[in-house]
Amino acid sequence: MGFFANLGKGLKKTRDSLVKQIEQAASGFGKIDEDLFEEITDILIMADIGVSTSEKIVDALREQVKEKNISDPAEIRGLLKSILAEMLSGGEELDVSTKPSVVLVIGVNGVGKTTTIGKLAAKFTGEGKKVLLGAADTFRAAAIEQLEVWADRAGCGLVKHAEGSDPAAVVFDTITAGKARGVDIIICDTAGRLHNKKNLMDELSKITRIVNREAEGCAMEFLLVVDASTGQNGVNQAKLFSQAAGSITGIVLTKLDGTAKGGVVVAIKDQLGIPVKFIGVGEGVDDLRPFDPNEFVEALFDGEDA
Repeated sequence: MGFFANLGKGLKKTRDSLVKQIEQAASGFGKIDEDLFEEITDILIMADIGVSTSEKIVDALREQVKEKNISDPAEIRGLLKSILAEMLSGGEELDVSTKPSVVLVIGVNGVGKTTTIGKLAAKFTGEGKKVLLGAADTFRAAAIEQLEVWADRAGCGLVKHAEGSDPAAVVFDTITAGKARGVDIIICDTAGRLHNKKNLMDELSKITRIVNREAEGCAMEFLLVVDASTGQNGVNQAKLFSQAAGSITGIVLTKLDGTAKGGVVVAIKDQLGIPVKFIGVGEGVDDLRPFDPNEFVEALFDGEDA
């Protein structure tokens, strides 16, 4: 199965909660009026796009209907496709333009952070790049071992310390080793949970300072991994982590295939201005792919359910 087909299949639940609901609503109206716009707004909100973003989408829809003098509700579908694609576009390219480039991966436990790192490592090594991983999630039992397994699979190096050691020291050593070994890309894991939120965010701020200092002049990506099934809670996570990391450069949205809340991708981009850079629609290594806004919207509206 090609990735587009897999993406279309993975977005089935979101398509059912969003696109098909809008199609059903439009088919029940003989003309485009405010009642239809209100119904579409409610459907968008229920699909976890959020109130402010949903209203913005419907405002754009209302404007286009007026500009193009459209009266047939069946044309709403095509207008929505172009509006969503435009909202999602911009900044989705990953910047790994220097040698080394540094990718710091953050996110709460359980979102698929370590798996995402492993899949990214496999992608880059598959492209012929030399990759080094840093196991800076030193607080979670088995996190280091899991990353070791992924490093072996991807055929790349790993820097690790003992469990419970200082995460910032691991990041420092990983960047130092990456420079010395002439690697192309350094990817560092980070803790997703400490005994309280403040400690986690303080630790992340410390790591960020070290990355900015030790990798000055390098291309840097600060990627937040978000589980799509958390919906609007994913927006809240992005806000919190942005405060700690200073600047999240992109989102990795995982587990899209298991949720009806894929609309959160639009909310994150619109409300926080953070682009989605990768999406995950399955367990396989190839199921984590660079985000393409047009492909995503096409698969959302026109993908196959089977």
